[in-house]
Amino acid sequence: MTRDFRLLAAGQTLSWLGNGFQTVALVVAVVTHGGTEDLGLVMAASILTMLAGALFGGVWADRLQPRHVMVFSDLVRLVATAGIAIMFAGGGYHLGLLCALTVVSAGAGAFFTPAMSSLKPLLVPAPQLQRANATLSMLQTGCGIAGPALGGLTVAAFGAPTGFAINALSFLLSGVAAALLRVRAERGSRSPMLRELAAGWREIRGRDWLIGGLLGATVYHVANGMILVLVPVVAMHRLGGAHAIGWISAAEGLGGLIGSGLALRFQPRRLLRAGWFTLLLMPFWALSYVWPGVLTAVLAGAIIGYGGLMFFGVAWETAIQDHVPQAMLGRVASWDYLTSFLAMPLGNALAGPLEAHFGTDRVLVACALVLFLSAASQLLIPGSRNLTRAPGPEPAPALAAA
Repeated sequence: MTRDFRLLAAGQTLSWLGNGFQTVALVVAVVTHGGTEDLGLVMAASILTMLAGALFGGVWADRLQPRHVMVFSDLVRLVATAGIAIMFAGGGYHLGLLCALTVVSAGAGAFFTPAMSSLKPLLVPAPQLQRANATLSMLQTGCGIAGPALGGLTVAAFGAPTGFAINALSFLLSGVAAALLRVRAERGSRSPMLRELAAGWREIRGRDWLIGGLLGATVYHVANGMILVLVPVVAMHRLGGAHAIGWISAAEGLGGLIGSGLALRFQPRRLLRAGWFTLLLMPFWALSYVWPGVLTAVLAGAIIGYGGLMFFGVAWETAIQDHVPQAMLGRVASWDYLTSFLAMPLGNALAGPLEAHFGTDRVLVACALVLFLSAASQLLIPGSRNLTRAPGPEPAPALAAA
């Protein structure tokens, strides 16, 4: 791998680890000082800000050098997170200020994600894109396991402000790594914001595998959002409580590592088709909570299902990098991000009412069927079945929409 890729991987690893510290610190600090309602408000403010900023972040990622957007985003998140740490360290608690700082940090994050998506294909030669994506997926999954665990130990020993301070430091180090990148993206003339947003959507609409995958993933995430609300309830009441939830979380992480590792080594020519096939494993994870409904089966289902999910994630991202012009990658990534982000909270909200009306098991079975159909339907689309690895990312069109 290239020097620039190693820098990005190092910076992101530190940032992903730091996010795990903040996840624990936020829950502990807000619940201690303000209660569950305050935590819900803070989380809602974060989600709504990311939704509002996602598409605009994609436009600016395609207008400017992606590494400049990443550095600016990390600096903003550094200041906002440090402000949260100082507030709690000083013994004060101000919900309005906390929400404001959270909004600033989430807004900056909405710009960082499409910028990094736009940058990644420039860091390695085209034949190494799948390996690069798989490596980052493996690192992110590992940090998703290690970060909260280390964060829990740190917050328990030194308090929530230390957890926020460590996350702020991780943004500083991530920003330094991004600033040291040497790669530059070709950028053309700018158009009005809405016209550039529409150009990104046209890129999606013009590819059957991309528009089909986006719509299929939206349906998938609605069902998955319901499952993610219901399965902890099943684990608490039927599988052993907090002990079971811990084991299941570990199994999901292990499955993600296995799936990313498989994507690192297995490189089929029709990668996207292989990805949709592996995504068909996820319904077995949901069904394992209903039948046979024992912890060992759920653990096996988590490993298998999340392995398929992570392999698909690498396949999907690599396909976009192969076949979407580099000058459009930020906007396409932001549309992809937005549809998923909109669908998941909708599923979360539907879970309770549907569970109360139909019962947990019926809703889980129905959601598993939706997961299966949303993935299997993609194999009916010629582009999804037949798309092959490209020799390199498509060049920007002659008009070079920025």
